[in-house]
Amino acid sequence: MKGNTRTNMNRIQKLLAEWRAAQPIKPDLQHRMDQSFMIDFNYNSNHLEGNTLTYGQTRLLLLFGKIKGEALMRDCEEMKAHNVGLEMMKIEALDRERPLSESFIRELNSTILAGDFFKVSSDGQSKYKIHTGVYKTRPNSVITPSGEMFDYASPEETPSMMGDLVRWYNDAEQAARLTPVELAALFHYRYIRIHPFEDGNGRIARLLVNYILLRHGYPMIVILNSDRRHYLDVLGQCDDAVGREPYKGADATLEQIKPFVDYIAEYVVRKIQFALDTLAEINAGFHNDFVETDNKEVKGEDASKVSNMDYRLIEELKFKPSITAAELAKMLNKSEITIKRYLKNLQKTGKLERIGSDKTGTWKVIL
Repeated sequence: MKGNTRTNMNRIQKLLAEWRAAQPIKPDLQHRMDQSFMIDFNYNSNHLEGNTLTYGQTRLLLLFGKIKGEALMRDCEEMKAHNVGLEMMKIEALDRERPLSESFIRELNSTILAGDFFKVSSDGQSKYKIHTGVYKTRPNSVITPSGEMFDYASPEETPSMMGDLVRWYNDAEQAARLTPVELAALFHYRYIRIHPFEDGNGRIARLLVNYILLRHGYPMIVILNSDRRHYLDVLGQCDDAVGREPYKGADATLEQIKPFVDYIAEYVVRKIQFALDTLAEINAGFHNDFVETDNKEVKGEDASKVSNMDYRLIEELKFKPSITAAELAKMLNKSEITIKRYLKNLQKTGKLERIGSDKTGTWKVIL
């Protein structure tokens, strides 16, 4: 999405008005949309943090409580627990009488991590216990791509910084001077610069972005695992503008994190547009099921229709035209040959065009 932040927000308001005018959605369709979001959000948010379950395994686990193939027990436990946290967040967000609280954030952390557990140290020589639902007792930091140590708030600073963050959020929500998208982006950034827990901070940040969006009547978003590098790069740009000291991050301004505001705004536009397009396709009889299922290829007289896999590919290609077939295959849990077959069919039916060479070109969605 191009243009300045205000232009982006105006576009969101236009799309949001269309989305709200399309309400109410039929209960069975709403259920399928909710179910699709549940799978996509849990899969992507956990994969951003290293979970190894495939999309298909995630779907089986969350819908039917079983798993196919090999999987780490801890990954299964955390995926199920993260879904419980998602439902907790939705209930809390829709209770407009209850302000955001530190106790809820701590409870959410304990829930998504499925209780205390042991973690292996970075050197692989020892184990230490992760205490969930309580603020960190040891420093946490990351190594930047340039090899520098980037420190988050110290354990001593964390309680006061989190108290300030929650008070700021509740005051800002009441003042209503920021749009929900601006509020969500700024909260995410300030929260992640504190990094209050020993584990689960990224997942909590993305849950709370959706807490803010849902609370203000916006569709919830899924930050894609395939977009991880871009996601981290944008946050890194903001770090450079804000400064490396933790107290500066915890007090970052909207102007300093403009790249991240625009990043979140892109996802909100993408989500609302996808929802509107989905309704249009269903109303036209082209989109059979919002939840992805297998073996839905487009053939013969059905070439004008859009299958579930086609729809997912089209949305990914709209969002990231330079994405490769190999990246799509990994993200959608399909073979590269299968993805290439779908792409070739979309080109044959006039829905997709390749601009440039196979190696360096991009995709143009015609549909």
